[in-house]
Amino acid sequence: MRFLPVALAASLIIAAPMSIAQERLSIATGGTGGVYYPYGGGLAELINNHVEGYTAVAEVTGASVENMALIHRGDSDFALVLADTAYQAYTGTAAFEGRKVENTRALGSIYPNAVQLVTLAESGITSLQDLKGKKVSVGAPGSGTELNAKAIIEANGLSYDDMETFRFNFNETADALRDGDIDAGFWSVGPPTSSILNLAATRDISLIGFSDEEIANAQENEPVFAKYELRKDMYEGMDEPVQTISIPNVLVVNADMSDDLAYQVTKVLFERTEDLIAIHPAANDTTVEFSLNSTPVPLHPGAIRYYEEVDADIPDKIRP
Repeated sequence: MRFLPVALAASLIIAAPMSIAQERLSIATGGTGGVYYPYGGGLAELINNHVEGYTAVAEVTGASVENMALIHRGDSDFALVLADTAYQAYTGTAAFEGRKVENTRALGSIYPNAVQLVTLAESGITSLQDLKGKKVSVGAPGSGTELNAKAIIEANGLSYDDMETFRFNFNETADALRDGDIDAGFWSVGPPTSSILNLAATRDISLIGFSDEEIANAQENEPVFAKYELRKDMYEGMDEPVQTISIPNVLVVNADMSDDLAYQVTKVLFERTEDLIAIHPAANDTTVEFSLNSTPVPLHPGAIRYYEEVDADIPDKIRP
């Protein structure tokens, strides 16, 4: 048996990389066809590359409601959740009545689903009130779109009785608008969305904005609604920005997460957003301003440390 010289053996030992134990983190997302999964994958990549001592992986789940249960039980470390689901879980209301998830904390809101009320440019519809007597798609039965559309309509003195309603999914709504079978349609989804993009490529469309008063009325009925501006040129022929309502998507954690980990992940989330945008354009809305204006449940102390570090104005209602 041959032996290496002592000096050479010592040098190889010194040169060998040290094995450092990495704590594995789970990010609960949604199905592979939505935004949650690629966004969660992008966040996992940020953690792997920039948060020392941790590795992260995005997990396929049934999305918001299941994700809240995973956080509550400690089976996931991070979860992407619709703001209304997070709020209901934290307060023990609606679908979470009798099973309050009080150990929910947020790192922040990351991007919105936007309510988009679309009509053809030739329709003459210019406001929410103009839907009276019209044929309107309010979204697929039981969908988030229908829940949002109904809340906005009823908060502003209208009802389904004032119009002829249809419960079409996104593609069906676009087709019905294009063919003249309906006058207007609601979408509640991360913008821009392919069905509206395709419609705008074949017909001249108009997006109907909501006034400050209409948004305030809607927020009285649904506290998680937030004001949002659809950017100019988001869709073909859209020459001006349009003010609407958004439903934030929130990055939540268990209250027991260490302050240091929560701080580090919040920091990398907002300071390396360009890396997320390269993965999915929804991350264009991942800003400190959007987060603090839209988060419906208390922030984790580690997240607060980051927001204070950048001199952000943190609303008292989301301080734990």
